[in-house]
Amino acid sequence: MSKKIKAVIFDMDGVLIDARDWHYEALNKALGLFGMAISRFDHLVTYDGLPTKEKLKMLTMEKGFPQGLHGFINELKQQYTIEEVILKCRPVFHHQYALARLKNEGYKLVVCSNSIKDSITIMLTKAGVIDYFDFYLSNQDVKKGKPDPEMYNNAIERLALRPDECLVVEDNENGIKAALASGAHLMKVTGVNDVHYQSVTNRIKEIEN
Repeated sequence: MSKKIKAVIFDMDGVLIDARDWHYEALNKALGLFGMAISRFDHLVTYDGLPTKEKLKMLTMEKGFPQGLHGFINELKQQYTIEEVILKCRPVFHHQYALARLKNEGYKLVVCSNSIKDSITIMLTKAGVIDYFDFYLSNQDVKKGKPDPEMYNNAIERLALRPDECLVVEDNENGIKAALASGAHLMKVTGVNDVHYQSVTNRIKEIEN
């Protein structure tokens, strides 16, 4: 089996864009209209990296949040997230440099995110990196978001590669589970500052040696 990595697949929030707090604040702002909130602890331990719809299902099961409000809260949360992105999302040089170099060296580059498509488009555009990617997949492109591996399986299939030819860059438990279940190689990061040209190419060398 070839060990040569041909594609790098990135999660977005917490990997390329430091947006985890934006999602958290936007959802709590929407929930706050109905006297509900997710604590910082629960967000970090349980909810981080899940699609909003999943978070709302959990709130209904655990705290009795009315199911009839899911659609409204979901739309409001997306609106609040986009407002945060427009205010706060800026290009990061070391990400632009890393992606430009990797693309130039012939790697296929993809984003797989549990966010909705509009959020991904706006964030990658505002961060000045959208043109480096071959394509991106959102939670709207799959039946099951991460931790299910469907999104990564679909991306690998669309790239016409084997899982062992792909490296996935992930930061949270749900994404890590999805990446490992897909059979791809994993690069685990703790945040956006861990993602730069040297760290990605070092991980590729580790795999290929």
